[in-house]
Amino acid sequence: MVIRDITNYIEELAPLSYAENFDNVGLLVGNYNTNVTGVLVTLDTLEETVDEAIAKKCNLIVSFHPIIFSGLKKITGNSYVERVVLKAIKNDIAIYATHTALDNSKQGVSAKMCEALGLKNTKILIPKKGIIKKLTTFAPTKNAISIRNALFNAGAGNIGNYESCAFETTGKSTFKATENTNPTIGEKGILHTENETSISVIFESKDETNILKTLFLAHPYEEVAHQITTLDNLHQDIGMGMLGELDEAMNEKEFLLFLKKTMQTDCIRHSNFINKKIKKVAVLGGSGSFAISNAKKAGADAYVSADFKYHEFFKAENSILLADIGHYESEQFTKNLLVDYLTKKFSNFAVILSEKSTNPIYYI
Repeated sequence: MVIRDITNYIEELAPLSYAENFDNVGLLVGNYNTNVTGVLVTLDTLEETVDEAIAKKCNLIVSFHPIIFSGLKKITGNSYVERVVLKAIKNDIAIYATHTALDNSKQGVSAKMCEALGLKNTKILIPKKGIIKKLTTFAPTKNAISIRNALFNAGAGNIGNYESCAFETTGKSTFKATENTNPTIGEKGILHTENETSISVIFESKDETNILKTLFLAHPYEEVAHQITTLDNLHQDIGMGMLGELDEAMNEKEFLLFLKKTMQTDCIRHSNFINKKIKKVAVLGGSGSFAISNAKKAGADAYVSADFKYHEFFKAENSILLADIGHYESEQFTKNLLVDYLTKKFSNFAVILSEKSTNPIYYI
């Protein structure tokens, strides 16, 4: 078992292409071809986390937050980030981070919050752009069905709950094969006209390599004409935050007490009570102030996230209850999610939940 076996499976849940552009996800320290002795799953990678991995004979740390976020120009041990990296390298321990790739997964961080709170009828709060791509290719009409079906089998053509979606048009194409070619149809040096079908299918960006490989294998031509376009369409099953409903509506104080107990937090900062029953709840793990307007637009009665600044509480505008439960507290169950996910696949392999709390914030 090598590191790539583990990370490939993680990326089925949280493809790296789901991550935000500002983020730093994937293998941060180590080599994909290293044999794995054990996996330690944590929210953050600190020096004590590396010590725990050493003690438990785990040479791969799967962390939610990336210890290396911005570029390192020096690794001299003058900061906690540098000390972690140095200790990991010295002890041959690899570090892999999922962060916003898992944030944007439908089974990711916010889904785990919904599960903890018992929310039903959940959906993505902020569907993500730039994930859906369109492939258009041109093929001899007699080969169109087999090529289209091959693309479907590779994962193309899914729209919501519909499969095998494509658009086709027919027409005539022309081409002339030069001396350095080996044409499947037509002859060298002679202009050829062929009845062709244009096939258009959509696919997720994470599948692009496999889609193109499938196209080239299925297509009879030596040179395959094709075009890939990134669409602005939103992907309803990929994105930040989630929206769901409680089984029964609660008053605001009752909801906050339920939230405090369920999310195991010592402090909840919240906006003013507006005498509103709480039924529809929006959640987003980590720093989620950017989504306040999305929660209001979605008709949420309450929005649960973290790291709200003073003036951001005014954005409640007597229409929603804002609840800041703390950054760590909102993401604390993420490592359990990853352990459960990995254990299902690698049941005979050491996948260990870190016992260390990495929360840097304390209350008195």
